[in-house]
Amino acid sequence: MKAFQRRVDDEEKIEAKDWMPEAYRRTLVRQISQHAHSEIIGMQPEGNWLTRAPSLKRKAILLAKVQDEAGHGLYLYSAAETLGVSRDQMVADLLSGKAKYSSIFNYPTLTWADIGTIGWLVDGAAIMNQIPLCRCSYGPYARAMVRVCKEESFHQRQGFDILVELCRGTDEQKAMAQDALNRWWWPSLMMFGPGDKDSKHSAQSMAWKIKRFSNDELRQKFIDTTVPQAEFLGLRVPDDDLRLDEDTGHYEFGEIDWQEFHDVLAGNGPCNKQRMETRTRAQEDGRWVREAARAYAIKQP
Repeated sequence: MKAFQRRVDDEEKIEAKDWMPEAYRRTLVRQISQHAHSEIIGMQPEGNWLTRAPSLKRKAILLAKVQDEAGHGLYLYSAAETLGVSRDQMVADLLSGKAKYSSIFNYPTLTWADIGTIGWLVDGAAIMNQIPLCRCSYGPYARAMVRVCKEESFHQRQGFDILVELCRGTDEQKAMAQDALNRWWWPSLMMFGPGDKDSKHSAQSMAWKIKRFSNDELRQKFIDTTVPQAEFLGLRVPDDDLRLDEDTGHYEFGEIDWQEFHDVLAGNGPCNKQRMETRTRAQEDGRWVREAARAYAIKQP
């Protein structure tokens, strides 16, 4: 165990065939599979607008983005499989409710402005979380994240571009953008997970260099980066306690409603039931394809 920790402390990458503590392996399986599930479930709120995008250009961009998310899920399932867990088992854990996915995807996309806000805030928060994962101690996960982060950066810019156009448009369009920000701001802050004092896994994950920064550090960095962007758009962040501390250079912000966070995680969010029904139906509808592929593989010499 000490030799393993020395390798981690010396910034050596741990590879699939290397010895690792069972707790390290379990932590990675939980985190990577949850990340993969989030990418796949996350296709749903945006896929809801594929047939309703306001132009052919916007439709093509959104379609490419949703396809990217599917690819991210595949990269991440593959990374998790190097730890000895099968994709079938990971999907079964998701469908049974044993495994979780990001709570942010249990909110509805009511208007086109929501698509822009998801790109700006949700993908922006994802980037803040995921760029440090490119230096994760587990090699397969770190390497998968390099491409994921490049594509997420494009997604964030695409979302911000939608909001720039809306905020430069009619009063109704700007009001639509403000409404989307009002609804997505607090759930986006929840994406970083519970505060450090309440996080069950953060300290150990940081000791193993799976994570590089704590939940609260990443949340603060996200707020400091995003508030000036909202000001550029001419939008108001829905937090009456938000203010810049001139001494620290950081924004102070209001209390997050952690009860809402836990309620959504427990399956009681606005769209939990719908998301899982859709994912379960997709799994059943694709069963014949998987069975045909397995049958074909068996016949090959």
